[in-house]
Amino acid sequence: MVYVAPAPHGRGIGSVLLQALIADCQGRGFRQMVAVIGDATNRASIRLHERHDFIRVGVFTGLGRKHGRWLDALQMQRPLGSGADEAPSDE
Repeated sequence: MVYVAPAPHGRGIGSVLLQALIADCQGRGFRQMVAVIGDATNRASIRLHERHDFIRVGVFTGLGRKHGRWLDALQMQRPLGSGADEAPSDE
């Protein structure tokens, strides 16, 4: 989980961090990345992930509680490399 302090919001730091994480995961040979956004109404986080080719794949309804309300958690996924288009190796 990565959180950016409020002061630099809107300056592209989240994007730089996410790009670095994606590159590192690709470099390690991972096939998929999964993001779970703890509040499905967090538009800034959703837009950030969508800009980096994550797609919405599901919602956990009423999964968490924060500030006196129930939250849905949004699941997003992004293929890396060949993703699921290539059969897994026998290793």
